[in-house]
Amino acid sequence: MTVYYFLKFFHVIGAAVLLGTGAGIAFFMAMANRTGDARTVAETARMVVIADYVFTATAVVLQPVTGLLLASSVNYSLGEGWIVASIALYLVTGAFWLPVVWMQSEMRKLAAAAAAQGQRLPDRYRRLYRLWFAFGFPAFAAVLLIFWLMITRPHIAWLTL
Repeated sequence: MTVYYFLKFFHVIGAAVLLGTGAGIAFFMAMANRTGDARTVAETARMVVIADYVFTATAVVLQPVTGLLLASSVNYSLGEGWIVASIALYLVTGAFWLPVVWMQSEMRKLAAAAAAQGQRLPDRYRRLYRLWFAFGFPAFAAVLLIFWLMITRPHIAWLTL
């Protein structure tokens, strides 16, 4: 196996982990939230936070490293429009993901405290959940667009540096 295919393999795996973990986390948090049960939400949020740190954070580091090495190995200019767009979308994704990680941690704490006291989920939890849910749409859309750019590598003249 050549270095190119090795890098490409890990780049694609990293992209799949980002997309899959993001979709899975969103699904499980949404399903837990629908129960309205503080214990269910607390336990699910605990697992979601762990999954984000173990899988998403690893892929977040892997993607730019493998992407830059891939581009270098095939002599792509980092100024090509599709690469510029991919990097910009990656930064957009990060701008939404970083606050989401914090929100998940806060929601976990709030749900755990409510569960320990036998109370309902507090209003602050519900506000954070709505914001968390809203932040997922642009982040997920950006990841899907990055996939499209990775696969098609379109010529985007106005973005070419």
